Amino acid sequence: MKSNPEIILKTQSLAKFVVLEGKQLDLLHHVDLTVARGETIAIVGSSGSGKTTLLSILAGLDLPSSGEVYLKSKALHQLNEEERSQVRADHVGFIFQQFLLINSLTALENVMLPAELAHNDDAKQLALALLAQVGLSERVNHFPSQLSGGEQQRVAIARAFITKPDILFADEPTGNLDKQTSKHIADLLFDLNKQYGTTLVLVTHDLTLAKLCQRQVEMRDGKLIDSPLLSEEVDTQAEKFV
Repeated sequence: MKSNPEIILKTQSLAKFVVLEGKQLDLLHHVDLTVARGETIAIVGSSGSGKTTLLSILAGLDLPSSGEVYLKSKALHQLNEEERSQVRADHVGFIFQQFLLINSLTALENVMLPAELAHNDDAKQLALALLAQVGLSERVNHFPSQLSGGEQQRVAIARAFITKPDILFADEPTGNLDKQTSKHIADLLFDLNKQYGTTLVLVTHDLTLAKLCQRQVEMRDGKLIDSPLLSEEVDTQAEKFV
């Protein structure tokens, strides 16, 4: 008899709005989402659909206007910024479209930083091992300005995994890369994710990348459509990606 999967992320009636010039602008409408430990899920949608807003709330970077969000059973909607920051430090990894590396630090130092903040005495060894895994052993002492876009994203991927997070949030991780580099980055991301058994929540407008996840959901006008996004368009793009 199969046991029920552990739920690592859950929202209930999640909503987000802002007031502009006296008018309420609804960004998210009553979003219900459940993610199991170890699952890979893609949130797709056009620009302005609300997917990045949703990711920010799921990761504890922002608070909802109403509704509930739980990460590792922590009620993020009830926590202050300091408390949410601690949850992120303990459980979360991030990969962003803009890489967000610290320009004054080398590749090695960028990867080491989260482990050092977690007081891990093996930070340097772990960082060197991860940089080797992403093919950057010869670039460890280079600064971000000395690296290509693909190399910077590989550093960012290594940095995201160094603390062995329970859940990884990736926001358009291939958005600034060409097709060939995007494929390489996607391969690295999913290989490491499988190796570490990490839960992956991926936000993308790229249906090819989304198809690599076990499940796809779509954001439309701030509403979540929790149904398989397996149209002929997705399947055709995925075939080209292989």
